[in-house]
Parts: sequence; structure tokens; C-alpha cells
Amino acid sequence: MIRKIMSVLLCAVFLVSSMGMAAAEPSDALLAKLDAIEKDTYGAEQTGAVMERINRLEKDYDGKHREGSMMARIDAIYNEVYVNGNEPCKQALLNAIQWNIHQEVSTGPVQKRIADLEMQINGKTEEGTFSERIDRLGRESFGENTLPMVKVDMPANTLVKIALSEPVSTKNLKVGDKVHYHVAEDVMVDGVLLFVKGAEGEGTVTKVRPARNFGRNAELVIDFEKTKTIDGTYVDTFVGDVAKKEMTNLAMAAGASIAGIVLLGPLGVIAGAFVKGKNIEHPEGTEVFIQTRNDEMLYGVQTALTAE
Repeated sequence: MIRKIMSVLLCAVFLVSSMGMAAAEPSDALLAKLDAIEKDTYGAEQTGAVMERINRLEKDYDGKHREGSMMARIDAIYNEVYVNGNEPCKQALLNAIQWNIHQEVSTGPVQKRIADLEMQINGKTEEGTFSERIDRLGRESFGENTLPMVKVDMPANTLVKIALSEPVSTKNLKVGDKVHYHVAEDVMVDGVLLFVKGAEGEGTVTKVRPARNFGRNAELVIDFEKTKTIDGTYVDTFVGDVAKKEMTNLAMAAGASIAGIVLLGPLGVIAGAFVKGKNIEHPEGTEVFIQTRNDEMLYGVQTALTAE
């Protein structure tokens, strides 16, 4: 009897201990957040224990460690880097600074982007945390202690010109493949810069059929579904009536037939030209218009045009 009671007690202790350990372990979703932060910060996921990785990020961004559980600390770093609240996030600030210097933004890890900007402005890299260095770059590039970033309502159906970041061909695409593109021209709303040249976007191939025998047409449908704004927010985008009309007007002005450049498919997607008996080939840099799907509240850079 005593042995049975002891066995039950030991099992209970083991169960409670196991539950405590499981509760302390970050979830797969939080680990994915940590991986994403490291990729965007250093260019690759880091090795080592989770706590060591968290400590490094906190030290590099702010020079100090936070209180709380691993899960809470990962969330806090993620919010600082990506989430816009009462103030723009770190990604938004860095994008604004890079645009102010180069008139476009580039992809790449935060660590390298900061170092490159410092070299261009001062001829050397600077000491300090990422936050301190971003603040310093902001003052040096804009000449102000606070960057001129303001919140603005971006209406649905705002037009955005994009360009393919890679060649697209029905020879090697399959349904589900990702197609990468970037913003081709700055987009402003009420004098506030919201989409900046170079900002990335991602689409998905939803239908593809290579050219076939007997002159049967190749088909390609790509949904240009999400495009990044200057504050780092990915907004929903698509090829709707406004975008189709803009492309039609441009084609007519250039004396080109719509079939010669792009045929537009169902609402929300774009279909490459249906070329009889040939594969569809769109080279890198091919430009297309898309439009935003929803009204959005976003941070943007207040330009001189607004001040006037």
C-alpha cells in the first residue's frame, strides 16, 4: 500500500515538473518569430541556446536585458522591430532614413544596412546599440531629432506600380511558386510617402500551363497579394479594375495592344499574355500596376510637399 502511494506521488511530481518545463519552453510560433528577427537583423538564424540568442538581440538593439519569460521577451523584441504603435518601429525608421539618402530602400539585414549608411554619411561605422545608431543616422540624414513620420489613412484602390524582381516563365513555374517583385515608383497620399521604390512584394502562382503542341496557348496567373509599405507593413494588393484601367490607358498611349503586353484575368489576379503556341516569358523589370485592397492606417514620411 505504501509503495503504491509513493508511486502515485512520484508520478504526480514528475507530471507537475514536466508541465512546468513545457510551459517554460517557447512555442514553435515564438521560435519562428525569433528566427525571423535574426534573419532580418543578422542575415541568418543564429546558433546557441534560445536564451543566449534572446540576450544577444536585446543587447544589440537596446544594450540591456528585459525582464520576464522567454516568450514575453521574444514578443517584445519582435514588436520593437516590426510593430508600429504610438511610434514607428525600427524597420520603419531605417526605411525612412535609407529613402532620404538613396530615394529608395533595399532589402538586407539591419546590421549591414546601418553599417552601410554610416559609411556613406561618415566614412566609418559607429559604436552603440542598433537603436542609438538608427537615431543618430536619423538626425544626420533629416537634420531633426525626430524623424518626420506621421500616420495617414491610405484609401483602398491606391495605385502602385511594381516591377518583377526576377524573370517569370511558364517553362519552369508551378502552382504555389512565389514570385518576387518590388515597388517601381514612390507612392504618396496627401504628400506623405507610403510606398517607396525598392520595397518588396510577394505573389503566388495560382495557375500555370506551359505551351503545348498544336499551337495551344500557355497560361499563367499570378496573384500579387502583398506589398510592403515604408513602415514595414505588408498590405493586401491585387489587380482590380483601377489597375486594369491604368494599364489599358498606358498601352493605348504607347500604341500597343493590350494582348501584346499583359492580359488581365479575374479580379485580383494578373494573367500573362496568352501567346499562341509559345511559352509566356516576362523578363526581370517587367512593370505592372496593382492596387491596395483595403483602407489602411500607416506611418509615412512627411515630405516638403506636405509642409507647403
